Amino acid sequence: MRIPGLAVVLTLWACNVANALEVEDHRLFPGSGDRILRIVSTTDLDVFEPYIAAFQDVRPDVSIDYSVMSSSILYSAIREGHSFDLAVSSAMDLQFQLANDGFAQRYRSAATETLPDWARWRGLIFAFTSEPAVMVINNEHFSGLDLPTTRQDLIGLLRDHPDRFTGAVGTYDVRESGLGYLFATQEDRSTDAFWRLNEVMGRLDPRFYCCSSQMIDDVADGQLALAYNVLGSYAKERLAQDQGDRMQIIRMQDFTNVMLRTAIIPATAKETEAAGAMIDMLATLALRQAPGNWPLPSLSETGADEALGFGPIRLGPALMVYLDPLNRRAFLTDWENAMEQQ
Repeated sequence: MRIPGLAVVLTLWACNVANALEVEDHRLFPGSGDRILRIVSTTDLDVFEPYIAAFQDVRPDVSIDYSVMSSSILYSAIREGHSFDLAVSSAMDLQFQLANDGFAQRYRSAATETLPDWARWRGLIFAFTSEPAVMVINNEHFSGLDLPTTRQDLIGLLRDHPDRFTGAVGTYDVRESGLGYLFATQEDRSTDAFWRLNEVMGRLDPRFYCCSSQMIDDVADGQLALAYNVLGSYAKERLAQDQGDRMQIIRMQDFTNVMLRTAIIPATAKETEAAGAMIDMLATLALRQAPGNWPLPSLSETGADEALGFGPIRLGPALMVYLDPLNRRAFLTDWENAMEQQ
C-alpha cells in the first residue's frame, strides 16, 4: 500500500540531499507504513537492491531511501551532520575514522555478536563482506603475451610493451577515491613493488577513475587494456554479463588486498531500530546463514585467502595512519610524482 503524500515528501527530501551532496544514484523503495530508513552507500544500487528486497520482505512497513555517493563524499556527509540512518562504505579506513571520532552510534544484537572479532569493532562498525582487489584485463590487448601473476611480472610487461599499454592502463584517482586510497596505502605497507609499479604506470599516460564499475566497463569496451585494483565482486558480476569472452580477472599471487565492506549507524540517525535490523540481516548474510544467491561475497570466503596469507585488512587504529593530514599529503605528493610524468 502506498501512503498518500509520502512519495512527495521523500522526493523533496531527496532533491535537497542531491543539491547539497554529489549523489551518483538514488531510488526510493516505498513501504506500507510511514517509516523511512535512509541509507547512504558506496555500493551500486543494482548490487544492493537484492538486500533491500530481502529486508522489505520481512519489514514491508519500512520505506527505504537509498543514495549512492563516492566514499569521500559519504565520509564528509556524515561528518557534516547530514541525516542518514545507515552508512555503508567500501572505504573501511574512512568508516573506522568516523566510528573512532564519535560519528557512529553503538549497536549490539545477537546477530552482530556472531560476527568474527575482526569483522566488528566496539559495537560501532560492522563488516559484512570480504572483497579482494583484482586486475581485469582485455584479452585482445594481451593477445600473444604471457599473463602476469605478480607485480614484478606486470612491471616487466608494461615496461617492455609501451606500444600496447600507453593510454590504456586504468586505476583509481587516489586523491578522490576513498577506496582507491585505501588500496594504495595498504599496498604501500605490504609490497616493495608498489612504487616501482606506479612509476612504470606513470610513463604510460594512465587514466584515473573514481569507481571500479567505470574502469571495468572501459576494459570491456576495449578502451583499457587493464584496470588495476578494482573490486573483485564488481568484476565477477560484470564478467558474467560478458558475452564475447573479452575480459578475464587476474588476482596477483604475491599480495592481494582484501577489503571489508562495512556499515555504521551515524550519530544523526533517527530510525535506529530499522538501521539495526538492516545490520542484523547483513550480518546474517555475511556468514551465509540465509539461503540465496547474493551479489556480494560473504565473510566466510576469507578462509582460502588467509590460508594463502591474503587475509582481510583489519579493522583497527592502524587504518588511520594514512588519514593523518601530514601522512596523506606526503603520500599523495609521492603518488602524483610517480603517476603524472607527462
